[in-house]
Amino acid sequence: MSQMDASHRGQLRFRSIIVAHLRSAKKHLLLAVGCLLGVTVLQLLVPWPLKIIFDCILLQKPMPPALSFLDGPSQTWPLTVLLGLSAVIAVIAVISGALSYAQTFVTSKIGHHLVFAIRRNLFSHVQQMSLAFHSRTNSGELLTKFSGDTQSLKTAFTEIPLAVSGHTLTCLGMFAVMFSINWELSLIILATLPVLASALFMLNRKIRATTRDQRKQEGTMASRFNEIVSSISVVQAFGRERFEQDRFEQEGAEHLRTGIRATRTAAALTRVVSTISAASTAATVFFGAWQVLKARMTPGDLLIFVGYVKQLYGPIKDLSKLSANYSKAMVGAQRIADLLGIEPEIQDRPDAVKATHLQGDIRFEQVSFGYHEGSHVLHDLSFHVRPGQRLALVGPSGAGKSTLFNLLLRLYQPSQGRIVLDGRDLADYERESLRHNIGVVLQDTLLFRASIADNIAYGIEQATREQIVEAAREANAHEFILTLPDGYDTIIGERGSSLSGGQRQRICLARALVKQPPILILDEPTASLDQGSATYVRETIARIQADRTTIVITHHLVGMDLFDRIIVLDRGALVEQGTHRQLLDRRGLYAGLFRQQSDVFASPQS
Repeated sequence: MSQMDASHRGQLRFRSIIVAHLRSAKKHLLLAVGCLLGVTVLQLLVPWPLKIIFDCILLQKPMPPALSFLDGPSQTWPLTVLLGLSAVIAVIAVISGALSYAQTFVTSKIGHHLVFAIRRNLFSHVQQMSLAFHSRTNSGELLTKFSGDTQSLKTAFTEIPLAVSGHTLTCLGMFAVMFSINWELSLIILATLPVLASALFMLNRKIRATTRDQRKQEGTMASRFNEIVSSISVVQAFGRERFEQDRFEQEGAEHLRTGIRATRTAAALTRVVSTISAASTAATVFFGAWQVLKARMTPGDLLIFVGYVKQLYGPIKDLSKLSANYSKAMVGAQRIADLLGIEPEIQDRPDAVKATHLQGDIRFEQVSFGYHEGSHVLHDLSFHVRPGQRLALVGPSGAGKSTLFNLLLRLYQPSQGRIVLDGRDLADYERESLRHNIGVVLQDTLLFRASIADNIAYGIEQATREQIVEAAREANAHEFILTLPDGYDTIIGERGSSLSGGQRQRICLARALVKQPPILILDEPTASLDQGSATYVRETIARIQADRTTIVITHHLVGMDLFDRIIVLDRGALVEQGTHRQLLDRRGLYAGLFRQQSDVFASPQS
């Protein structure tokens, strides 16, 4: 039931985006419709000059009543009318081309704006999703939806509806004219349409099913490519290039087979239309010529029929291609709607307040949390961090230290209990304002491919150069930044690859400090650093802790006497708390961990 609700909700959101965009483009749509009607009328007029030339000039039959004013006895009359009709043919072609160009340009412009509108909403929606969603979602699948699926909608909701409307009007107009000329011959042409419709229906079902598989495989391949590129150092270090190549080729081979199957079905669609078109044209020529011989219609009438039949199956052939494209687009539309139908697991309450002037008083009250229903990684945690206090969270790997960090940022929601900040439930605050008041240094030193100044300024909107430099000084990064080729304007490599681990960590510290947060959280800040860099970063942290609530998550028990209190976690439970000296005197888990690390550092260096 919930899946059906999500699907329905996603479809409603998707339609609202489409409708809102089309309403905003109403004037352009009306212009495109006007051009479409003009092209349709001109297509119906295309064979008529030839009919008049054949019947009234070559066979010297009287002009139709509507054109009786063109009759004339002079010897130059045929040449004058012939020149005029030839000019009409050229004028029809020029005007039709101009209107068709205008329609194509306008609809394409509407389509590009529509793709942008969908991507903008999709990007916003994905950013609102929780870490739980991103941890279980294939990144390649998201990328395929964002790029390929959205692009396929450009034609589906702008160009295809207008093209189908134009082709439908053209076909109806042609049949109306043909029935007015000779209903028997018109019925012969009309009889081929049910056969054609049945073939199109069956082939389109195959195309839609194949396209759905193709899109899914594209997402898998994109995810595989992204995973390997981001982990290329591991792949090369273990010499697994051949293994990854074989695995990628296996997945690619299945996508190749699906693509060939889709192409074969689309080609069959075109061939069916061409075959039925040729058969209909042959029947028209045969029965039409027979009726001309029996004087039931003129050669000019037959010319109109043959011209209309060729024009008739042209739009139908286009409709078959459009139908295939529409089937593909509908698969993409459903995939996007499914994504839009997923509600963010963590949302602001209607009465949520902005987090301003926080003191940093944090209280965990019987907090439990599990990533999966029925299993908890944190069990009934209760502790209090006073404003300005320096707290260390320690414990073995997997004890739940980083999970606490995620809960404080409201990246996840507690399964039980609550977290209180400055006397108010954490869930009462607006997420954006809450996170603005918390400085964060992640274990993974993520930096963007941009200037160092831009990376530091990422912590606050419209940060001034003075604020950036001050944050860098506070994080002990200013001196090394000045030694770089362009100083603060130096462009660093993707993920900060052109900097050392210690330099990246200090820039991340500056990024957290630039907004001068009342609460600072550092997740394993020295985990991946050498001893010298780790010592330098620890000294920096010790200096910046003043006058702000600081929580450091670590399993490196060095310099722990700098903290006001240490909380020890094991298997998601709080097992010890106190100062460094108090915990050593108890000779519990903390003392054991400290002794193990001391033995390691005291062992002879190789």
